[in-house]
Amino acid sequence: MSPRLSPAEWVRRRRADLVDRRLEVAGARAFGRLDSLGESWHIVDWSETGLSRRHDPADPLGARAGFLAVGPGGVYAVTVADQGLFRVLIVGDVVQINGRRLSYVAEARRAASRAADALSAAAGVTVPVVPVLAFTGAGAMSTNGVPTTCLVATDRELDKLLTSGGHRISPDTAARLAKIARDCAPPA
Repeated sequence: MSPRLSPAEWVRRRRADLVDRRLEVAGARAFGRLDSLGESWHIVDWSETGLSRRHDPADPLGARAGFLAVGPGGVYAVTVADQGLFRVLIVGDVVQINGRRLSYVAEARRAASRAADALSAAAGVTVPVVPVLAFTGAGAMSTNGVPTTCLVATDRELDKLLTSGGHRISPDTAARLAKIARDCAPPA
């Protein structure tokens, strides 16, 4: 028989479950919109790699999902943030949702850096990974100068953003990089 939870522990667990559900739905929503990319694109979920990331259950607005998008346009580390019904204000590297400043841009950069380090170590050559921050939700987005080192889009525009880079690598190279991403472990 399991011990009874205190009211505070019960609330923490319920909040964590809610964040996990929102994370799953946001990731699935962004994931589902990428069907139009075609067969030359490979989507690798973070959980399929050794690069899985953690989120903070105490931050309900901080629900993030993520994946690698590998295709002719290059390698992209996509961080998905659920904005819900709140307005997103972006000024340079500062992201503000519901009056709270969040470090989404820095997190997207760290995820891309981790992925680039792991892929480069596994492939034996330098593999550049572009950080992308994608917002899901029904709230409005206002920008006054977008981040210079991170691409920002909504989940509805994500496929267009990924394909706008043109063709930098061949579909065969993209398939090999996706296989390396699934098999690689995080760098030590």
